[in-house]
Amino acid sequence: MGFFGGLAAEAYDRQYSDAQLLRRMIDYFAPHRSGLAIVAATLLITAVLDTVPSLVIANGISAAEGGAPVTLLLLIAGGLLLNNVVYWCTNYVRRRVTTRLIGDVIRALREDAFRAAVGHDLSFYDRISTGRIVSRITFDTQEFANVTMLVADTLSQLLAVAILSVVLIRADLGLTGMLWLSTVPVFVLAGAFRRLARHVTRQGTRAMANVNSSIQETVSGIGVAKNFRQESLVYDEFRETNGESYRINVRRGLVLASVFPILHLVSGLAAGVLTYYGGMAVLGGAISAGTWYLFIQSVERFFFPFLNLASFWPQVQAGLSAAERVFGLIDTEPVVQQTGALRPERLSGEVAFEQVRFQYSDKEVVLPDFSLHIRPGETLALVGHTGAGKSSIGRLIARFYEFQDGQIRIDGHDIRELDLHVYRRHLGIVSQVPFLFEDTLANNIRYGRPELSDAEIEALCRQVGHGEWLDGLPEGIQTHVGQRGGRLSLGQRQLVALMRVLAQRPAIFILDEATASIDPFTESQIQEALDLILKHSTAIVIAHRLSTVRAADRIIVLQKGAILEEGSHDQLLTRGGHYAELYNTYFRHQSLEFIESAAELKGRK
Repeated sequence: MGFFGGLAAEAYDRQYSDAQLLRRMIDYFAPHRSGLAIVAATLLITAVLDTVPSLVIANGISAAEGGAPVTLLLLIAGGLLLNNVVYWCTNYVRRRVTTRLIGDVIRALREDAFRAAVGHDLSFYDRISTGRIVSRITFDTQEFANVTMLVADTLSQLLAVAILSVVLIRADLGLTGMLWLSTVPVFVLAGAFRRLARHVTRQGTRAMANVNSSIQETVSGIGVAKNFRQESLVYDEFRETNGESYRINVRRGLVLASVFPILHLVSGLAAGVLTYYGGMAVLGGAISAGTWYLFIQSVERFFFPFLNLASFWPQVQAGLSAAERVFGLIDTEPVVQQTGALRPERLSGEVAFEQVRFQYSDKEVVLPDFSLHIRPGETLALVGHTGAGKSSIGRLIARFYEFQDGQIRIDGHDIRELDLHVYRRHLGIVSQVPFLFEDTLANNIRYGRPELSDAEIEALCRQVGHGEWLDGLPEGIQTHVGQRGGRLSLGQRQLVALMRVLAQRPAIFILDEATASIDPFTESQIQEALDLILKHSTAIVIAHRLSTVRAADRIIVLQKGAILEEGSHDQLLTRGGHYAELYNTYFRHQSLEFIESAAELKGRK
């Protein structure tokens, strides 16, 4: 492992040249032309004002040598005071406008990064930790803001150097040439250091992304850790990740900290040489003492932007590396590709798989050659062992993943030709573990239809069990469900998720039933809510409840991505095939006959 080994880039990471990064940054600043004009004007003014003190003092020294009156010295002092006041006011305006300008740019950058993250398909999140994505949208964009402010300050200093150069050339061309030659080693060292600094900074930001990812995952799963008494284990894992980040960033700091002493040494040598030759020129009568003072002062002025840039080089490189990471997230192409933009107002819910081949990775073929036709309004139950392809079928219909071959048709249209946003309005999806937002129950239900009033939501909820499930909640539909719905039972969460779909009235309903046991009362309410949805939708159900399997119009038995059997519950039981085996293994214990026989056997004992 190398000095900075062990921190691989993300699959979607890419490297940009400085010119590419500069063009992208300019694109974000381009809409703010008025603000940029103010910043440019104030930069020019402060650059001019920055050169005034040295020039005025140098002329004052020359005047003093010739016996200047006291009034002239008072004018010089007053002029310096006025110069500093104007400089402060101008600098205040520049920083105020710059801060607002950078804030607007960072807001736009974060919005683009978040839009890109939201727009990616689920296969993207299978590969990438959400904590690292959060790090790019928050931490990296802030780093970009920091470097932009530093660049603005450095530009002001460089502009002052350019103005001062004109003054120095008029004073003495030879000493000015010597001063400029002394900056050549600075440019050479800074250029050589740039690539190394970018590399170590990129490694440092990746290390911090790992820390953020570890924190996010640990906090999200803290309940599991406590349940299995693994607090010390997750702490040790975080400590290891944090330790790696510490080692990487210490090495990064050592590399970056070395440039400032080196450049400071070069500037010190240049100042010494210029002082010697300038002093000899004064003694020889070639220049005045004031001009000599002007050149000595100019050494610091000349080197200050470069030393300042070197001093803040870690932040500069962190900002460039952060911009690179944010643009990498924004520029990543989604895997799910649409070839058309059909916007159907209504769907009947017909679904057809035609020789579809689908795999999550090169080593994992889930559906090798799958064909299936689902009629409009049909309720189709998918059963089979884990890995048979049940969930994959639902995910492909929802366009969460891209299939590799074949066709999927919705109402006769190629699914790739449908406008994805409009198409998904016709879908209702409930996962095995329903996700609820940390908000009120009402707002969770109206998530897909924000226009619904509280009265409409109340009426919708009371269609199931006359609303008895609401009566147990402290504030009814205004009850806060907590993070991920943690204040509700699993059954209540499922009911809220079903209400959310019922409010939407989708043409196609995809349900991955929960496997956890719930009380019979809640089970009956869930079934009642399901019946309300199934009346108006084509339903694809990954079934774990016997009641759902029995109620299905057709049952598909899957094995390794292929249809092994299909038919109704009674037909498949009569055949005594794979479904009958699944029934006896997974469903039979839920039947009334099994429960009654078990009770009778217990009574005999």
